[in-house]
Amino acid sequence: MGAERTYVKEAPDQATEISKDVRDSVYDILSSVREDQDEAVRQLTAKFDGVEIDDFRVTDDEIQAAHEQLTDEEKERIDYSIERVRNFAEAQKASIDSDFEEEFGEGIRCGQRTLPVEAAGTYVPGGHFTHISSAPMSIVPARVAGVDRVITCTPPRPDGSANAYQLYAMDQSGADEIYKIGGAQAIGAMAYGTETVGSVDVVTGPGNVFVFEAKRQVFGEVDIDLLPGPTEVLIIADETADPEIVALDLLSQAEHTETSQSVLVTTDQGLAERTLEEIETWLPKLTTEETARTCWEENGEVIVVPDEEAAAAVSDEYAIEHVQIMTEAPREILEDLHHYGGAFLGHNAPVAFGDKVTGPDHILPTHGTARFNGGCWVGAYMKTITHQQLTPEGAAHLSDYAARISEMEGMHGHQLSAERRPVDE
Repeated sequence: MGAERTYVKEAPDQATEISKDVRDSVYDILSSVREDQDEAVRQLTAKFDGVEIDDFRVTDDEIQAAHEQLTDEEKERIDYSIERVRNFAEAQKASIDSDFEEEFGEGIRCGQRTLPVEAAGTYVPGGHFTHISSAPMSIVPARVAGVDRVITCTPPRPDGSANAYQLYAMDQSGADEIYKIGGAQAIGAMAYGTETVGSVDVVTGPGNVFVFEAKRQVFGEVDIDLLPGPTEVLIIADETADPEIVALDLLSQAEHTETSQSVLVTTDQGLAERTLEEIETWLPKLTTEETARTCWEENGEVIVVPDEEAAAAVSDEYAIEHVQIMTEAPREILEDLHHYGGAFLGHNAPVAFGDKVTGPDHILPTHGTARFNGGCWVGAYMKTITHQQLTPEGAAHLSDYAARISEMEGMHGHQLSAERRPVDE
């Protein structure tokens, strides 16, 4: 650990790697789905979700019933969130729509095209919470990218139905097919295909440790967006921050799951101590106290550092999912940060806004993977491919270079292929 720091509250060292038991379990699940397809999904759904389902695909009648269950106000709130995600995704797509073709020497033309994949599978988690916003965050960027077929899987409820709020959000976000399948078996069904679920080219979306590991294991069979596991937040704060608001922002992430992580890095000892007091004040008031308290006690940390430079260094060491910068000049610290999933600048930009309605995607890297990956975005559903065309003059120019390099490499076939150019067209 490089930067100077003092731990006011330190979490015990925890292994960030997925356990062998989880890896082996996920491998067995995926192998079963690959081999037995629908029947494996049925058995795994009964085993892990406690419900027997013959037909996984959500019907039009179920979707219509979900529409009717929601009030106009509820639908308006969800529609507004979808619109904001779509607006940001469209701006992202505009930033990468840069197809080109240029002449790189006489008679040598090379170009690039950016195209959507043909089919995408998105995962919308269930669990203790409804996770409405995970639907537009994964489905809308695929639609904006121009993907032809977008399917979605979500865990069934105990009665075999899908949550009405999520169904409405999935439908309005543009899902072509919705399936009541959860966990690693959902990732396997989308990656490998079954008699009911057609395979896709890319699998995206957040989930628990089993979904995280399943996405890792199917990578290569299909593409994935990233590896998002239990949520994380690191708040960088100075003396201008309100300890009550800091405490609530930390707890808002701690309520997700007992394995989430909430960290405060501050340049002010007084803020650190007052934030701890506010956390103890607010925990009993939360309806999610049990989960939030366990998470905070096991994974919460409060760190005091001498200056903002040290705060940035600590943040980069964690390479955490969400970084909130609650300081007088947040953009100055942002310039020093390199490893994070999403940054939230100032006292009025909580993760809660980004999770639900701001516009940028909330499916972000965790477990330190922000060192090399960003969040889910339009580009996760697109591929950049290149092309080249040479005239006889261009081929004549490159022939000797390619032939001699091939000869040095010992690749005789390549050498002959290069030496036989140019040819008359």
